[in-house]
Amino acid sequence: MAGSKSCEAPGAAERAVPGEGRPLIVTEDPALLDDLLRLCAAAGAEPHVQQAVPEQTAWERAALVLVGDDAARRVRGAPRRAGVFLVGREPAEPPVWQWAVELGAERVLRLPEAEGELVDRIADVVEGAGRPALTVGVIGGAGGAGASTLACALALAAARAGQRTILVDGDPLGGGLDVLLGGEGAEGLRWPDFARSRGRVAAGALAESLPELHALRVLSWDRGDRVVVPPAAMRSVVAAARRRGGVVVVDLPRRVDEAVAEVLAQLDLVLLVVPGELRSVAAAARVAAGVRIAARDVRAVVRGRCPAGLDAEAVAGLLRVPLAGEVPREVGLPGRVAEGEPPGAHGRGPLGAFCDGFWQRALAPVQGVTA
Repeated sequence: MAGSKSCEAPGAAERAVPGEGRPLIVTEDPALLDDLLRLCAAAGAEPHVQQAVPEQTAWERAALVLVGDDAARRVRGAPRRAGVFLVGREPAEPPVWQWAVELGAERVLRLPEAEGELVDRIADVVEGAGRPALTVGVIGGAGGAGASTLACALALAAARAGQRTILVDGDPLGGGLDVLLGGEGAEGLRWPDFARSRGRVAAGALAESLPELHALRVLSWDRGDRVVVPPAAMRSVVAAARRRGGVVVVDLPRRVDEAVAEVLAQLDLVLLVVPGELRSVAAAARVAAGVRIAARDVRAVVRGRCPAGLDAEAVAGLLRVPLAGEVPREVGLPGRVAEGEPPGAHGRGPLGAFCDGFWQRALAPVQGVTA
């Protein structure tokens, strides 16, 4: 694959090894090249560009390869590898699909329709995307169930276990999880700063922009007027948090609107917190019905003592969800929280024991994802 003519994207580092760890673009189509350079810039990538047949080293070392329709026949002899995409600006004709098979391309992408997907794939490479975060939502089945308390305690326990952790406050009327963690004055971005996000949010930049409290990153609300975060912005921010890896815990409001549904669709598990009393169980049944529409896996956490004739397994049965566990009432917890101690901060008591046990089970298959 010698005899190539190459050029660098504007601003690319001269010292970089051609193609190594970067996207490789192969095309002589000026309009397509302009589009691909623009999409790489949107993803924060500096591509290596080959206008003819790329050298074998550049082909093999590239993080991914974007081959224009005009170049497909010229590179048919390239070694098979993962991460090859055949890209064009017109509807795909039958020969294009044959070229894709001969190249071993993963996908045939048409612009502009596939621009969002292509930016995501390029950005995943730039960020070194690996296993996404284990993402757990916590939602109260009834008022005062203690969902925010459990969400904070779970996030703190994950951080103690060495997990890279982000705690997301999804409830604009909840008072702010940064307050519960004693960090309302900490520097960093809050939800209103992301309200206009539409496209992809970089995972690393998101984490670095958030307040760091008790060894975890927290995305909360400020104390200003309520700002409505559109569903697209909510989706982009939570997706960025997941791409960072480790653990993401999301405190959810009881009302499932379009924005909350966007979050529920990205969660691996939802914990429905239910006080062990009949009225709360009745209320939680309505919440559970709404959550199950968008969430893949919903489980009950029963808090407090159940009345005679009703135990935690029975509560979960009435809600038609599996039981994740019980958290007995913890004497002195409200007072400690009122004095500024974050819930579950030291891993002691019933709340800390539940959280530590939960992560021991949940993280057992993914122990490689650590801080």
